Amino acid sequence: MIFRQIVHDDLGCASYFIGDENAGVAAVVDPRFEIEAYLELARYLDVRIGHVFETHNHADHVSGHGRLAAATGAVIHVHRLVVPDFEHESFDHGDEFELGSLRIRALHTPGHRPEHTCFLLTDVRRGEDPWAVLTGDSLFVGDVARPDLAVERTEGARGIFHSLHDQLLSLPDHIEVWPGHLGGSMCGGPGMDLKVASTIGFERRHNEMLAIEDEQEFVDASVAKLGAQPPNFKAIVDLNHGPLLTDGIELPRLFPGQVAERQREGALVVDVRTDTQFAEGHVPGSISIPLHRGGFGTKLAWVAARAPQIVFVGRDDDDGRRAGGLAAAVGLAPAVRRGGLLAGGWTSWNAEGKPLVALQRVSVEEIGPYLDTTSPAQVLDVREVAEFEDGHIPGSTNVPWHDIDAIPAAIDPGRPLLVICASGQRAGTAASMLQRLGATDVLHVVGGGVPRWGAFGGSLITGPEPRAAALA
Repeated sequence: MIFRQIVHDDLGCASYFIGDENAGVAAVVDPRFEIEAYLELARYLDVRIGHVFETHNHADHVSGHGRLAAATGAVIHVHRLVVPDFEHESFDHGDEFELGSLRIRALHTPGHRPEHTCFLLTDVRRGEDPWAVLTGDSLFVGDVARPDLAVERTEGARGIFHSLHDQLLSLPDHIEVWPGHLGGSMCGGPGMDLKVASTIGFERRHNEMLAIEDEQEFVDASVAKLGAQPPNFKAIVDLNHGPLLTDGIELPRLFPGQVAERQREGALVVDVRTDTQFAEGHVPGSISIPLHRGGFGTKLAWVAARAPQIVFVGRDDDDGRRAGGLAAAVGLAPAVRRGGLLAGGWTSWNAEGKPLVALQRVSVEEIGPYLDTTSPAQVLDVREVAEFEDGHIPGSTNVPWHDIDAIPAAIDPGRPLLVICASGQRAGTAASMLQRLGATDVLHVVGGGVPRWGAFGGSLITGPEPRAAALA
């Protein structure tokens, strides 16, 4: 039997390559947009990819089912509640599929989405008892799915509660749990673990959400911990509904003068180098989203969902191409194809003597003097509201970084502005966005954030005041 988990680290997604080597057939469950890994595995194992199974219509990433079907002739299988705009075969609860010695049984587990389905796996060479379940976006390691991406949130939470207790928790404790997402994905809650798998028994004993046996209490807990919805998720759902996307993505190589011209046409220039490199010098009007950090695609979708064109600036062409692939995975392929990448990377811009600007950085240990003067700097806290209310610097303004589309009304763009988060990562992107919007004295707080400032003995207060999230 073949069983491989393939993780998309940037988006926190997990897909599965399963099948029977002796029978020469395999299937891919929840394929990511970049399909090369599946094709390489098929060649290495000398099997044919004959099937693609989707646990549900994904809202956080563009599926690779169209590209796989085009490349291999595989049949795409979706639940009968989905009526996609492409050729497929429907399945229902209890349906079984045989891939040599591998038996796949569909378990309908609605809640995250109405069509959501888990797949129970049995290796019949070793016995008739199932050994694993692919739980998709229903049960994760340490948490459960979010309920608000397809239906009203309380209705979704009730569906998840019954799917967990009526289906998954009825399975034996030894059944392995292989989820569709790992920690860092936006499709689950804060309890999601980076661990790649678990068992029904371990989750039954240690997953806090599974310990809630009262339905209403479960619903309340599910809704209370909801964070921001994945950016661009409705557009991604539409793309996954079809028609099939079968092409990859090839970015135009643009020279510095062409990048400047695209900017004048309204293109968003995204610098994917490290925030340190960005701070030292960058294309005027560009924003910083480091490619080497997790969550690049999600951050890009938040800030570039409405951009007519996107141009990437990296260290070299490979950076730009990698960024383009991640952009396609979150539904931004058209804007990237209309834009492109800076040929030769940042070196080519610098070599031609094009204008550049810098961004100030200050370590969290050094912000005290900015706060203690007779005319203290402004502080913009770009964490989520719940984080802000748990503790923030007195007098700071709170606007979550992904909600910044203008300079906040409470901020004077001409005065010094400290931009801070919990670690420095979100603050880096936010600081570049504010600089692009016209703030002239922006300081990116690095080396930590609000929690570290508190650990140093800096003053923090709790509660919602004086939060001012209105934008000008």
